Amino acid sequence: MITYATLKKNSRRFISMTSLTVPEFDALVPTFIAESAKSYSLTHTRAGQPRRRKAGGGNKPRLATPEDQLLFILIYQKTYPLQTAHGLQFDLSQAQTNEWIHRLSPILDHTFASLRQMPERDGAAFATSGVTPGVPTDLIIDGTERRRQRPKNSEKQRDAYSGKKRPTRTKT
Repeated sequence: MITYATLKKNSRRFISMTSLTVPEFDALVPTFIAESAKSYSLTHTRAGQPRRRKAGGGNKPRLATPEDQLLFILIYQKTYPLQTAHGLQFDLSQAQTNEWIHRLSPILDHTFASLRQMPERDGAAFATSGVTPGVPTDLIIDGTERRRQRPKNSEKQRDAYSGKKRPTRTKT
């Protein structure tokens, strides 16, 4: 079973699993804990029903510490494995893995938003955002090809033709 306590001892493996160094991860933890506390109610269950017992009652979760929860969701976000395979890494069933993913994904999004570390979705806005000086922005923007209809105009067909027998695509 992967835990933060065991994985942080091997920095190379930690970086390969999360894309973060241990100090970067440790800097992210307090904000993650604060965002997690905002989403956790002491008076109502996750289903919205009033609690019959005190908060914290019941079985203890496998991902007990906030560090393990953050590690779990960061590894999932980086690799997007099948939920069954990801659950095996953390000794969880597929159903538990699915529940944790849906519980922790919004918390991670709020964490990055509060730290102003959300990815930029607009390329034009990215050029004027606070990018690190000296880093070429044309290498950071990610793109994808999308299928589109083949143009009827022969001039436009030539512009879109790649020289290969494959569907017409547009880079976005």
